[in-house]
Amino acid sequence: MGPKTTKVYETIRDWLASGELAPGDKLPSERTLVERLGIGRTALRQVLARLVSEGALEVRGRSSYRVPGGVSVETPTGLEPWKIHGERTVYDNRWVKLDLWDVEPPGMERFEHHVVKLQRVAISAVLDDQDRVLMLWRYRFVPQQWGWELPGGIVDAGEDARATAYREVEEETGWRPTSLDHVVTYQPMVGMVDSPHEIFVGRGAERVGEPTDLEEAGHVEWVPLSDVPGLMAKGDLMGSGTLVALLHVLANRGTPGATAAR
Repeated sequence: MGPKTTKVYETIRDWLASGELAPGDKLPSERTLVERLGIGRTALRQVLARLVSEGALEVRGRSSYRVPGGVSVETPTGLEPWKIHGERTVYDNRWVKLDLWDVEPPGMERFEHHVVKLQRVAISAVLDDQDRVLMLWRYRFVPQQWGWELPGGIVDAGEDARATAYREVEEETGWRPTSLDHVVTYQPMVGMVDSPHEIFVGRGAERVGEPTDLEEAGHVEWVPLSDVPGLMAKGDLMGSGTLVALLHVLANRGTPGATAAR
């Protein structure tokens, strides 16, 4: 692209990165963009085609462009939640709590349902400028398996999850992230277990020393993102947090502002 088309490309990229164009937004018509950006229609289409190839835009119809990530499905209404008549604790310590809840699904008889409450955790995917992700090769005795994991750990009482994410990366790897953006909070086993997982993604890190959390630390490696599908196929990626974070990164490669939740 020439200087003019490059400037237009960078301008639209800036709109996407700043949030002026948010996920689901429709771009102005080609005619409006031609007038606003001072560019010919043929050159504009070259810019838009490049943005589509990079995943920053998607085509709707013949010449309509939208920012990926919008939601078109409507939230269902008129459904009833389960009724909770009471609960009793069977076991409780600082790591795990087991309750029995007296529940009544709509149209069904009441019964007792096991509910396991675990701690909230924060997990981070830290990327470098070579498209590599900071990971740990470690042994997990519960599945009796070696595998790759992202750094992460329990959010202490009163602690901000982002602060936990920074702390755990540094303690487990010896690297301090330059920045971390929250991308999603999810529940890994929503039918029976309450354990909120906070996922963070960021770029850049500074080497500050050796890992200090010897119980959690394993072999530290910058793993190429191109290896992730193969590691997943081999079963070498452990933990839902690792999978969710890496799938988010792979799904949004080339999309401006994709690390941060909107």
